[in-house]
Amino acid sequence: MKKSSAFIILSLVCAAFLIAADRVTKSAAVQYLKDREPIVLLKGVLELKYLENHGAAFGVLQNKQTLFFILTIIVLGLLFYFFLFRIPQGAKYLPLNILCILLFSGAIGNFIDRITQSYVVDFIYFSLIDFPIFNVADCYVSVSAVLLFVLLLFCYKEEDLKGIL
Repeated sequence: MKKSSAFIILSLVCAAFLIAADRVTKSAAVQYLKDREPIVLLKGVLELKYLENHGAAFGVLQNKQTLFFILTIIVLGLLFYFFLFRIPQGAKYLPLNILCILLFSGAIGNFIDRITQSYVVDFIYFSLIDFPIFNVADCYVSVSAVLLFVLLLFCYKEEDLKGIL
């Protein structure tokens, strides 16, 4: 089932908005948090704290930029392929399409940082559980990955996914 041009354009507009939101928040983090004390939003729970992450999620694979470029291009290519050619447009598959847009936007948001700066700007810190510092693009990727897992596990039947995979 081919997606309509209007659906693809709307999806691209949504992705552009999500990427812009990530870029704006990272720009604000650089402007207001870099070389300054963290801003405590909820004492002992949530802070805004600047960090330049030269690795992947949770700080793993520090300074492996070439690997990140290659992996990101592969992931973006797969997302683009599945979104355009494998996942149908119908209402039944709208959640999968939305999750693809979220994953794509998050990957692009951090990819832009890696290309332009060789690191990703992170700034959200849950001090309550000492969770690694992250950013808005990371939220897109993490939330969509968890929701994708839940959808595939509990919402779609095997025959629903047969044509996609």
